[in-house]
Amino acid sequence: MKRFLETGRIVAVHGLKGEVRVDPWCDSPDFLCEFDVLYFDKGDKEVIIENARPHKNIVIMKIEGVDDADEAAKLRGRILYMDREDVELGEGTYFVQDLIGMDVVDAENGEVYGRITDVKNTGASDIYTVKSDSGEFMIPAVPEFIERTDIEGGRLYIHMIEGLRE
Repeated sequence: MKRFLETGRIVAVHGLKGEVRVDPWCDSPDFLCEFDVLYFDKGDKEVIIENARPHKNIVIMKIEGVDDADEAAKLRGRILYMDREDVELGEGTYFVQDLIGMDVVDAENGEVYGRITDVKNTGASDIYTVKSDSGEFMIPAVPEFIERTDIEGGRLYIHMIEGLRE
């Protein structure tokens, strides 16, 4: 598992005092606002966050040492990373990046159906896209289908129902 996870992209300058607009790649803009430290360059360069606030579906962020619009403009397109050790996830909650690539296995007979290639949030629940040699299908991430998620073992155990793979 990667220690540093992508959490958003700087998309624009906000105002004249060095603030930037960040497209959050996490559950909500509020989650991204909780960090005092983020990183550039896949975790190699620490970034001190002076303040951050949600604004609609983005985050307005002030980064230490970026004090005008010209400096902020140089950051456009940069990816921000978080350190997974700075976050304590609740029971049954996972980072999407840890789910991608997991084998999807039948909980009853051990048959491997494929690998998770994408996770979409629909509001009601997440939907996992599973790809195999024979095609692609989707699984709702709800207890009726998901038996167990083994992050360390890289396996998602499911209850397959008739018609789910068609």
